[in-house]
Amino acid sequence: MAALAHFDDATFDADVLRSPIPVVVDFFADWCGPCKALTPIVEELARDYAGRVKIGKVDVDHATGVANQFEIRAVPTLILFKNGQVVEQITGYKPKAELRRHIDALLA
Repeated sequence: MAALAHFDDATFDADVLRSPIPVVVDFFADWCGPCKALTPIVEELARDYAGRVKIGKVDVDHATGVANQFEIRAVPTLILFKNGQVVEQITGYKPKAELRRHIDALLA
């Protein structure tokens, strides 16, 4: 079972921007209700797409450099990366089926 990755200011470039496979990053905060509701979905997606897409989380209160770099103004925000480039940004809670459609498009 693949574990959900955790990214921070120190690891973001290597783990996300230089990743050989697409990456989905969930920018979240511990105090955010919708973030807490999204976490089990993100964990399921990480397992479902293991080996094809790297899925992980960034705590915006601790990784302020990365949060500022990508101008995160609301949480949860998911950013989909491919070849180190932002492909799409999704803000707010979304159901698993909708997120799956975005990830499948990222792989297409």
